[in-house]
Amino acid sequence: MQRVEGRPQVVAHRGASHDNPEHTLGAYVAALDAGADGVECDVRLTADGHLVCVHDRRVDRTANGRGVVSTMELAQLDQLDFASWKNPWADLDDEAPELAEDTRRVLTLRRLVETVRDYARPVDLVIETKHPTRYAGLVERRLVDLLASVGWHGAESPARVMSFSPVALTRVKKLAPDLEVVLLIDRQFSWQVATSMLGPGWIVGPGIDLLRESPKLARRLHKRGRRMHVWTVNDPADLDLCVRLGAEVVITDDPRQALDHLHGPPCV
Repeated sequence: MQRVEGRPQVVAHRGASHDNPEHTLGAYVAALDAGADGVECDVRLTADGHLVCVHDRRVDRTANGRGVVSTMELAQLDQLDFASWKNPWADLDDEAPELAEDTRRVLTLRRLVETVRDYARPVDLVIETKHPTRYAGLVERRLVDLLASVGWHGAESPARVMSFSPVALTRVKKLAPDLEVVLLIDRQFSWQVATSMLGPGWIVGPGIDLLRESPKLARRLHKRGRRMHVWTVNDPADLDLCVRLGAEVVITDDPRQALDHLHGPPCV
C-alpha cells in the first residue's frame, strides 16, 4: 500500500457513498476526485462468473429490482438501476444532478480496477470478499485471476483483500502469497479469538465501534507488531481517536470530510 506522511491513509467506503449511491462508478470517481488515497468495494460472484460490486446478498436495497446476486447473470443485473434509491425524488427535484447512464448500472470489479489503474495518480484498491456464499473459494480464485491479469497480484500491488472470513484470506494467500490481506473484526470477536485466526503478517481491521469501546485493543495490536485498518470512520472525534491509536488506514463514507479534518490542526 502507498504510505501517507503524517496521517492515516483515507479509503473511500463503497466510493464516496455519503453523497453518492454506493458501489456506483460515479461514487468512485467522486472519491478519487475528492483526493481519496484508496477506494473500497465489496464483491460478489454472479451466476455466470462475473465479480460485481454489491454489498448485500440481495439487490433489493440498492436496485429497482429483487433477487439474489449469486443466482443472477450479469445481463440481468445490467438491466437494473443501482442509483435511483439514493434520491428517489430526483425526478421532482430541479436541482438534482443528472446521473450518467453508466453510473446507474451495476459496477463490475474489472471496470473498477480499470478506473483505479487509469486514474491520474496512484490509488489503492481495497476489496472485501463476502461470505458465506454458494461459490465459496471460487470468489477468491476469480479475484486473484483478475488482479493477475493487470499485474496486481504481487508485492507491489496497489490492491489488498479484506474479509471477515479467515478461510477466505487463507485462500488468497495460497493463490497470491505476496498480496496484503486484512482480517475484519467486530464486536462478535473477542481479542483471543481474533488473534487465533490471524495469519503471519495479516493486517487487523477492527470496526470503529469495537475500537471506541476497547481502545486497549489498539495497544495490544501495536505491541504484537500488527497494523490496523479501521472501518467505517465518519465522525471527526472517531478520526481523532484513530490517529491517537495509531491506525494506518481509516475507511470512511465521506473521504473529503475526512481529508479536510486530518489536514487540519493536530488532534489533542
